[in-house]
Amino acid sequence: MIRTSRLAVLGAALAGLVTPLLVQPAQAAAPSYVALGDSYASGTGTRSYIADGTSCQRSTAAYPSLIAAARGYALNFRACSGATVADVTNTQLSALTSATSYVSISVGGNDAGFADVLTECAQPGWMSNCDGAINTAQSFINSTLPTRLSTLYSGIRSRAPYAKVVVVGYPRIFMGEDCNAFTWFSPAEESRLNQTADLLNSRLASAASAAGFSFANPTSRFIGHAVCDADEWINGLSNPISESYHPKATGHAGGYTPTVSPLLTGAAVAVTSQVVADSAASAGSQAALQQQYADADRTIEPEVFTAPDLTTPAARKAARRAGVDIERFLEKSGS
Repeated sequence: MIRTSRLAVLGAALAGLVTPLLVQPAQAAAPSYVALGDSYASGTGTRSYIADGTSCQRSTAAYPSLIAAARGYALNFRACSGATVADVTNTQLSALTSATSYVSISVGGNDAGFADVLTECAQPGWMSNCDGAINTAQSFINSTLPTRLSTLYSGIRSRAPYAKVVVVGYPRIFMGEDCNAFTWFSPAEESRLNQTADLLNSRLASAASAAGFSFANPTSRFIGHAVCDADEWINGLSNPISESYHPKATGHAGGYTPTVSPLLTGAAVAVTSQVVADSAASAGSQAALQQQYADADRTIEPEVFTAPDLTTPAARKAARRAGVDIERFLEKSGS
């Protein structure tokens, strides 16, 4: 009788210990983070890309991957080099759901034809119409882009109604001098190009505010780190050419990540060696995830800067028209 009672008490005690373990909920899934946008989000310029079978140039050194690694978010890295607003709409928004917790979006520069503007302005003044190209881009940014952004942002909100959304801007590329051989950006042209980046950011910020999104402006972080600065975070004329005029890995770690992360996650991410390692370790799984979208991604045409070529018939014709001895000009430029 006493033995039976003791066994009953022991059984009840064990049941009390085991039952809470049985009813513990499964470990919560990692918050979903979808990174949308163009080459400035994908990581073009960092020189190391995941093997996902596309030309999107997604990098684990880019800020979306660094932020996801630091915070333990489940990243769907949809940003792709060359993407326009239409490309984001057609190939990237499908990744968003009502379960998406975080979204970053960087797009607009390709719509304004910024690669083409840089290509025009990189040529010597006697064979380019840099001011005309800038004027066309600025007119587009002022008159056409805002409506496109408004429609895109509405689409993001309708697909991800509960997500924190951060619109990410663009840095000023230049610091007033061109130290690269075989490009001829004048100080005045660099100033106007920087003003165009500022204008684009102002329109992005306005559209973000109207949609109830946050705006991350990287301008101040990149001051002192432009092309040709002593501590350069943005590539100048590069080989391969697609790397040109895009942030390096240092630009993503020191410029974009501390700009975007507080608005997206509520606290600044410090890019430590562990964060870099954890981000790099995600390359395989992220490549596998993105391969399911590869067919759609292949419809996006990369927007690539083209280096000046002063050996073409058109260049020689422009030189004659301007009274320039092109052979002497080339010799002087190469010295």
